[in-house]
Amino acid sequence: MSKQCRNWVSKVRVNTQAVLKRAQHIQGRKLAKKQWQAAWLLKAVTCIDLTTLAGDDTPSNVHRLCLKAIQPVRYDLLKSMDMHDKGVTTAAVCVYPSRVADAVKSLKAANSSLPVASVATGFPAGQTPLKTRLEEVRMAVVDGATEIDIVINRTLALTGQWEAMYDEICQFREACGDAHMKTILAIGELGTFTNVYKASLVAMMAGSDFIKTSTGKEAVNATYPVAIVMVRAIRDYFLCTGHKVGFKPAGGIRTAKEALVWLTLMKEELGDDWLHPHLFRLGASSLLADIERQIYHYVTGQYAAFHELPMA
Repeated sequence: MSKQCRNWVSKVRVNTQAVLKRAQHIQGRKLAKKQWQAAWLLKAVTCIDLTTLAGDDTPSNVHRLCLKAIQPVRYDLLKSMDMHDKGVTTAAVCVYPSRVADAVKSLKAANSSLPVASVATGFPAGQTPLKTRLEEVRMAVVDGATEIDIVINRTLALTGQWEAMYDEICQFREACGDAHMKTILAIGELGTFTNVYKASLVAMMAGSDFIKTSTGKEAVNATYPVAIVMVRAIRDYFLCTGHKVGFKPAGGIRTAKEALVWLTLMKEELGDDWLHPHLFRLGASSLLADIERQIYHYVTGQYAAFHELPMA
């Protein structure tokens, strides 16, 4: 890490009250209604990393997830909105490294070029030896993952060893090769907004394509105040270097209304460039079901029964 970067990290201070006030303002905003809401919800669908990270994952439920990612909203609903031929899919499918080959096989069989993302580096705790974490990244890439969601070593962040964290992430970056690297900060375990901002900066300096809030396994996951800290780090980094880094909130995002708030936050804080899957992702497993329910309601005027919409 260069001296300039070290100085930047060491001088970081975050105004907590200002962050909380801004988060409150974002949540209080009126959201789009009717056809505008439906359009924004379809936009949200295209930014979802449709995820399954369960201990009971099998080739069959990964296959089902892949099919849902390819056709995330029922064809007849899209047809009634004249969106059936616009290629509406989720942004990616996200699975454990051992399920990457299953996902790649399912997508290939369906003639889909949808990317497969894999969590790695000792997800979710990141407490395995560095050699093991690096090998996990390489194995996922060999199996066909084109996006890797790594977790940082929280111990290094909590003890202020920013250079050591930078060096680790650089090694992960090298192990990823051509695959996109999303760096999970596990914000619920970093303690302070200042730590979150510093971790965001270090992750970006080390070559992350995205920074991501959480694994979804911590007690605190994606929250709006933490997101504001992270997206402002992205904005400062862009203004300083000209390099755009993506943002991915993940963990606990379950409702269509929340998805609209996240899109509003991105538009207001970072601008329209960050409203596309190459710079914005929503990490979620149950969000898509609620979005599809809302779209069903927009089209039919009724709420769908549980069995009327295909599961992910």
